Amino acid sequence: MDQAPDIVTLGEPLAEFSQLPARAADAEHYLFGFGGDTSNLAVAAARQGARVAYLTRVGADPFGRRFLDLWAREGVDCAHVAIDAGASTGAYFVTHGASGHEFSYLRAGSAASRLAPDQLPLDLIRSAKFVHSSAITQAISETARASVLAAFETARVAGVQVAYDPNLRLRLWPLAQARAVIAATLPLADVFLPSLDDARLLSAREAPAEVLAWCMAHGARRVALKLGAEGVLATDGTQTRALSGHRVAACDGTGAGDCFGGALLARLSAGEDWWGALAYANAAAALSTTGWGAVAPIPRPAEVRKLLG
Repeated sequence: MDQAPDIVTLGEPLAEFSQLPARAADAEHYLFGFGGDTSNLAVAAARQGARVAYLTRVGADPFGRRFLDLWAREGVDCAHVAIDAGASTGAYFVTHGASGHEFSYLRAGSAASRLAPDQLPLDLIRSAKFVHSSAITQAISETARASVLAAFETARVAGVQVAYDPNLRLRLWPLAQARAVIAATLPLADVFLPSLDDARLLSAREAPAEVLAWCMAHGARRVALKLGAEGVLATDGTQTRALSGHRVAACDGTGAGDCFGGALLARLSAGEDWWGALAYANAAAALSTTGWGAVAPIPRPAEVRKLLG
């Protein structure tokens, strides 16, 4: 990357197999795609025109190679992605039941879980406008958790803004541990990106306004509380606004929150104000639900602008 990145994100990419309606009475079919919250965000931000660098490790396997090809196609800088011959790229399966999405993971000991602080390109982090990661990255291993903290602390000292998504996954760690780690990380966050469901579990509060207040009381400077199809409730620390969701022909919400985050950071990096960037991200996230998988349906700017009218 010839210029400094707008966004540096670190985390775990995951090969995605998403269940499609069976074409035969006794068969199930899965669509291959790309997943992993931070990789999804990187692609979403790059599609909106941001300069994005990704920090991770992938296996020396076909999935790892496909991710490297994906990032190259999407213009995501992967110069600092390490190829680990001793571990595999993680994967997950998405099925669709009466209660919504169900996720099954094959990620234990993944290459990305071997991410460690001494591998971080600190000068790259210091040169960015935003550094982003999630609690998923913190949950996959102790060294990955330490890497997130090192990246965020480096960013704060350098005056780089920190964006943080709790993306709570209780299969990875118990709620009490997740609450403790996320609460300790929140004071570093300039932009906090929780979903309402996650924030309710973390805060033990129910009403969205009370959840938002809890986020601010725990140190977040700006919060975008993602409400799914209902839109977003956000604050910049001085005022709070609700942005309604968009009516679209939704079929798969996988990765919509990641698309929201990537679009938001891209627009903020481009100099758009908080409320304008939120409106854009809200529309982009809605459009990302109109196709299958986390990455393929992420929209381009012309599509987002058309929806915004």
